[in-house]
Amino acid sequence: MFVAASSDCFPELDLESAVSRLSDLEYSRFEIAVHERGQQLKPSELVGDLDSGIEKCRAGHRLTPVAIDVGIDATGDAYYEQFAAVCRLAKALKVVTVCVPASELGTPFNAEVERLRELVAIGVNDGVVVALKTQLGCVSQDPSTAKVFCDNVKGLGVALDPSCYHYGSQAGVDYDSLIPYTRHVILRDTNEQTFQARVGQGNIEYGRLITQLSQAKYNRALSVHIQPAEEVEHHAELRKIRLLLDSLL
Repeated sequence: MFVAASSDCFPELDLESAVSRLSDLEYSRFEIAVHERGQQLKPSELVGDLDSGIEKCRAGHRLTPVAIDVGIDATGDAYYEQFAAVCRLAKALKVVTVCVPASELGTPFNAEVERLRELVAIGVNDGVVVALKTQLGCVSQDPSTAKVFCDNVKGLGVALDPSCYHYGSQAGVDYDSLIPYTRHVILRDTNEQTFQARVGQGNIEYGRLITQLSQAKYNRALSVHIQPAEEVEHHAELRKIRLLLDSLL
């Protein structure tokens, strides 16, 4: 296992500036946010000019990319076309894991299975592992449902965000069943009242989680995802959680 951080920790910055900030904070690996509504790299841009996207990810970066987090607004064929472009980007950067959001609650089970099967099939062509993010308000917020998706879609993994199971109505939900399916981990501190709590003021048991992941032979990223918040020293929080995770590995 190793510590990384998402470029989306600095959503207001362009990709190069965000990665430079992470480097200043002594992170050595990063997760690339490819979000249509973001400021860094858009999936729609990759369809028309993949080379520019690759260059943007490589130019001047001292950090190693370890995963891609995808946010696509397109629908229909354009959705899958953009996802295929993201997978080609991953292949060019030698990134294995591509994290995808789950559909909203209320989405028919079979429709979600069909979507995920298509994404996994596209990913296989470029040697990409597709990981379904655990998210509140989405079909993956229930660990048992997320597990069933993995059981029904061969090759699908989970991008585990433990915060989902420590906040609000989901606080205290047992997500141990997802550990064997985990292909990526997203971390911040969280408690019942605050989804993004200050480091040390939440209920995430980092040591226990790392032990469970080790027992499942997980050897990928622990990716920090802390965004700016009022009255919080953002850089200090990013530095604090890195030091904490490093001490546990």
